[in-house]
Amino acid sequence: MSVVKPQDGVAVVTGAGSGLGRALAVELCARGFTVVGLGRRAEALTETAGLCGERFQARTVDVADAQAVAEAFAPLQIALLINNAAVYPRRDFLTETPETFAETVAVNLGGVVNCTHAALRDMAQRGQGRILNVATFADHDPLPASSAYSVSKGAARILTRAVIADVADRFPGIVISDWMPGMLQTSMGIPGGVPPEVSAKWGVALALQRDPSLTGTTFEMDREILPPRGLKGRIKDTLLMRKRSPRTLA
Repeated sequence: MSVVKPQDGVAVVTGAGSGLGRALAVELCARGFTVVGLGRRAEALTETAGLCGERFQARTVDVADAQAVAEAFAPLQIALLINNAAVYPRRDFLTETPETFAETVAVNLGGVVNCTHAALRDMAQRGQGRILNVATFADHDPLPASSAYSVSKGAARILTRAVIADVADRFPGIVISDWMPGMLQTSMGIPGGVPPEVSAKWGVALALQRDPSLTGTTFEMDREILPPRGLKGRIKDTLLMRKRSPRTLA
């Protein structure tokens, strides 16, 4: 299986100043990667750098700013992009304004657009790369006070499929997929959730796999979520004695 190696280029992690993004950066640095970490708070990125050491390069960038993202990515040879940055303002729709709703969408969807577009400009020239989008089921089962978050994260999952439709045939060496880390013990998660450093090991294990068969897949925590099969597909599987088993992460 093709894997992403430190000599292939840098790993870019968005939202690297805290929570899961910080844990992903720490895990990647521990595996020998140079990590370019993006975040809006310079002091938070400095704390991440203290945990990662010399392999971490901080970039104070708002992923919602397309020009700033393009400038930050331009000099980089990018082996891996993990689109992790997100905001979860927890506002009831009646207390939202169109402006605050759009601000959430600008980060959670626009940030993925900006970073993916900038990374692909480099990856397409070399014909290889890995993009992992941190996703959720929020669009399927929105919680109260999460309209902007649910809509924007759901749209980001559609974006994954749309980008694949445009680039997968031409660039099979660029592998793009979604990963749902589960309910985490972070400021955006729940008190009894999975520690981010545990989840980060799953995320990095998946992110470093560059097998084209992973393009378009979705993993939740450490296990692949198989797409639903129609009746004809299920009958065919039965006749061929073919059992579909989800892949798991070591």
